[in-house]
Amino acid sequence: MALLNDLINMNLSDHTEKIIAEYVWVGGSGMDMRSKARTISKPVSSPSELPKWNYDGSSTGQAPGEDSEVILYPQAIFKDPFRGGNNILVMCDCYTPQGEPIPTNKRNNAAKIFSHPDVVAEETWFGIEQEYTLLQKDVNWPLGWPVGGYPGPQGPYYCAIGADKAFGRDIVDAHYKACLYAGINISGINGEVMPGQWEFQVGPSVGIEAGDQMWIARYILERITEIAGVVLSFDPKPIPGDWNGAGAHTNYSTKSMREEGGYEVIKKAIEKLGLRHKEHIAAYGEGNERRLTGRHETADINTFKWGVANRGASIRVGRDTEKEGKGYFEDRRPASNMDPYVVTAMITETTLLWKQN
Repeated sequence: MALLNDLINMNLSDHTEKIIAEYVWVGGSGMDMRSKARTISKPVSSPSELPKWNYDGSSTGQAPGEDSEVILYPQAIFKDPFRGGNNILVMCDCYTPQGEPIPTNKRNNAAKIFSHPDVVAEETWFGIEQEYTLLQKDVNWPLGWPVGGYPGPQGPYYCAIGADKAFGRDIVDAHYKACLYAGINISGINGEVMPGQWEFQVGPSVGIEAGDQMWIARYILERITEIAGVVLSFDPKPIPGDWNGAGAHTNYSTKSMREEGGYEVIKKAIEKLGLRHKEHIAAYGEGNERRLTGRHETADINTFKWGVANRGASIRVGRDTEKEGKGYFEDRRPASNMDPYVVTAMITETTLLWKQN
């Protein structure tokens, strides 16, 4: 008799042309990810080859019970690292049966911004640094911490090795390889300042791809932590006190910023971001006020400032960018639980489309 693992690891392509498509979407909280699978008659190479589907929105906080049907529109496909073969993960966004985007569909507005001719011409690049915390399942306390207690002060844990300093590396490495397999442009990983906290980076990604890839990378990570029996937290300040919070620093450049004279373009873009600071903060994640205190490598939430190589600034410009007179900048304000569709679209809109009065 076949063992469970034999069935899980079975290569379907040896036996059938049919594939499994896992439809993935963002749920009603704006951070919960949902998914369900369906059989497709043959391998596909584009989301346009996939059918729309539906789900019960009343069970995800996205529709009333008396009119609960929400329609999934396939938008991007990735190889499925869990099922392998020709099976795929499908990033979807959500609409009413009449074709209107539901309120929690943040991708629709982002796609409009990224398809604007002025934005297309500038080839917006993003690199998002996603920080997260791994928690012990039954106690919701960081991995590697004594239950109900605290480890030694921060310092030895950042980019560290060793059983007393690095906790959860098997999960992190599994996620890294799974993202590469899926076709996500994951560019690196590292252990973070607080023990039990890690980071991965996605990018450079162009336009709407940044949001699609980040959401699927989050989905893959939560599936892996599910297998490992560990809880994944994107809380921007999971442990109060003298511990680093968790952010999603967003690196950004346009074609004009990457060309000669780009540093002046960067400074003008930063000036615009400063003028809309409150609007950006309001859209940059829940609970961010607990993180942006002016300590632990952050600027105060009510203060906008930028600087070269300054990790206590709202916007950081790298030394290389200053030296070369072109490049990119880093928006350090987004929280770890931000919506990448919202943040990337808002940065783009402010720097390229918004007109100052």
